[in-house]
Amino acid sequence: MRIGILGAGNMARALGGRWEEAGHEVRESGRGGFREAAAFGEVVLVAVPSQVAEDVVRQAGALAGRVVIDCSNPLVPGSVALATAGGPAMAERIAAAAPGARVVKAFNLASSEFWRGAPGPTPFAVPVCGDDPAAVETVGRLVADLGCVPVPGGGLDRAGLLEATAAYLIGLWFAGVDARTVVPPLAPDEGRPTLNVRPGDGSGRPEGARPGRR
Repeated sequence: MRIGILGAGNMARALGGRWEEAGHEVRESGRGGFREAAAFGEVVLVAVPSQVAEDVVRQAGALAGRVVIDCSNPLVPGSVALATAGGPAMAERIAAAAPGARVVKAFNLASSEFWRGAPGPTPFAVPVCGDDPAAVETVGRLVADLGCVPVPGGGLDRAGLLEATAAYLIGLWFAGVDARTVVPPLAPDEGRPTLNVRPGDGSGRPEGARPGRR
């Protein structure tokens, strides 16, 4: 697959390098080369700071019909607050800046340092949000090519939740907290809660949830 990358920084090099190892053709671009990289790619990765992402996408030229991946975390510089608080999400803003592009949000829950290395013994799940099923499937294949597992994350309207999750997790990491410790594991044999359906026992738990888990 031909992958054009808008950007030449840490995320561009980390993801692009791993995809090249997997057999894909990759072209990165710095300032002034965005249009060429976009024209090269069947898939286009936006890997520039979120503050300039919309302008860069516009500079890249026509992206209608292309799969465009947004891996950004739109944080206020120097903080872990979302610059897009209240919406729209950065992925939605990129979609608005690239009419007709099939925008997908993915790869934003891990740093460039993580993407440079091979995944560990436990499969790493990568949420993927997008409105176009074929685009989501394409990005899912790129996730799998990194040795990870794509997880359906819903439509692009849920990208803001993914961005907010990243902001919160980054805050935990800066505080020295392993973010994995704040989410209880789901036992293989445990029944899944049913959203918005409450049992009649007064517990307030979703139906199917066990005591002690909300």
